[in-house]
Amino acid sequence: MEDYGILGRLEVLRGRMAAACKRAGRRPEEVRLVAVSKTYPPEMVEAAVRGGCDCFGESRLYEALPKIEACPGNLEWHFIGHLQRNKVQQVVPAFALIHAVDSLRLLERIETVAEVAGHRAAICLEVNVSGEASKFGLAPADVPAVLEAAEGMSHVDVRGLMTMAPFSPDSEAARPVFRRLRECRDRWSRQSGFALETLSMGMSNDFEAAIEEGATLVRVGTGLFGKRPAVDGRESCE
Repeated sequence: MEDYGILGRLEVLRGRMAAACKRAGRRPEEVRLVAVSKTYPPEMVEAAVRGGCDCFGESRLYEALPKIEACPGNLEWHFIGHLQRNKVQQVVPAFALIHAVDSLRLLERIETVAEVAGHRAAICLEVNVSGEASKFGLAPADVPAVLEAAEGMSHVDVRGLMTMAPFSPDSEAARPVFRRLRECRDRWSRQSGFALETLSMGMSNDFEAAIEEGATLVRVGTGLFGKRPAVDGRESCE
């Protein structure tokens, strides 16, 4: 069966992840790869599975649900994109972790849907550390209040935090963003009742810096699957 070059890229990727862990004095098993499979077909997901991947990230619900159905049933799926409140009812039962909860209203909607479904939804709060107007996410100053509200919710499990650094060809430019999220996590964990053990940060162009700054989940798409197919006539970015 064709591997689309995925197995070779996966070997290189794992080597780079392990090297970043070593530089940071961390164990490789502390960092999990989320293979960002959005826009790629099920056949490419299956090739990654043959290489040992078991966790995949999607951000377009209309694409993700048929793909999940078409792929092996023992995989873990994460919703990594911006989530609209009217899509929560479909997302909650289908995904093991929602990475990008960016408002209290969205968190409250997830709590309501999960309660009706008799489900406990695992989530990360998305924090706009860089302050870019083009990015979603809570302002750091707003996170403590959202955590306080979450303490009264019984159907959401706040696992940790997620951020996206500004894109730069220089991966070191992202490091201060990742460092600040880790430092904020440490402070918010002490102040709240949440361990916030999960740090979802780092993508294909900057995951090594993210690992060195404490990431536990790195979201890699093009670095594993190769150039993304065109979507609606345009090349999709990660």
